[in-house]
Amino acid sequence: VYNHIPGDGREFVVTRESAVKVRAEDGRVITGVDISPFIQNLPMDLDTTCFSTVNASGSTSQAACIMEALEAGAEVLLVDEDTSATNFMIRDARMQALIARHAEPIIPFVDRVRQLYRDRGVSTVLVMGGSGDYLDVADTVIAMEAFRPRNVTAEARRICETFPTHRKAEGGEHFPGVRERVLLPGLDFSKGRREVYVKSRGLRVMHLGEETVELDAVEQVVEDGQVKAMAHAVVYFYRRYVDGQTPLPELLKRFREELAARGVSFLDRAPDLVGFRIQDFAAALSRVGGLSVRCR
Repeated sequence: VYNHIPGDGREFVVTRESAVKVRAEDGRVITGVDISPFIQNLPMDLDTTCFSTVNASGSTSQAACIMEALEAGAEVLLVDEDTSATNFMIRDARMQALIARHAEPIIPFVDRVRQLYRDRGVSTVLVMGGSGDYLDVADTVIAMEAFRPRNVTAEARRICETFPTHRKAEGGEHFPGVRERVLLPGLDFSKGRREVYVKSRGLRVMHLGEETVELDAVEQVVEDGQVKAMAHAVVYFYRRYVDGQTPLPELLKRFREELAARGVSFLDRAPDLVGFRIQDFAAALSRVGGLSVRCR
């Protein structure tokens, strides 16, 4: 996601600033996210069009991570099978035969990945080795052999014809429309006598008032100064932009434009602030436990 510096050895690496790594994240906070394109019903009639929890499962967290990335303008999703929820990624023909569609809440990613590209213009780069069902929906298949890439797309096509999957696509023909989040004012940043308490620790922790925000799964943050800048940015963003009326994607767009024009130095007097991507800021913001959200 970060463009190369001439001479750093990455001259042939393709970068896309808006690419976002998405993964399962058991136990994370989710506030008012429409995960219904992937999860359509949950026990106790929980609303998946405006889903909130303080203890997400692997599948609900991965669904929320994708929807939050789309909300922040991601154009590429980076997915690793090893850090994904298995039941979120695939439901094979045998499981479809055993558990009827109406009894299964999850529409697997394999049935949405083409729709994301066709209907939303969002590509996916997927690293996996466990499910051949993705060969049916892939544009390009690259095999790694002794750490060397080899294009095996033609061979994958022949395999799909010889060994058809027999699974049925689920979830309809198009990626559905989703409800937008509207942040509500009133997030409390105070601690003790301080009206605003902001602190960061390394790459993975922000302190905002009494709230501790864990960023372990926001993997594309690479500098301590980015976390420090994002912590101050949350306070500025809430005071400058959050009005209880404007959808979050529009606020993120406006904030990204301001950052592009002004840098990050205006956020705080500290000399060690480092620029950050709006996608990583949005991911950090979404993990703040005290958010109040209206879904529209």
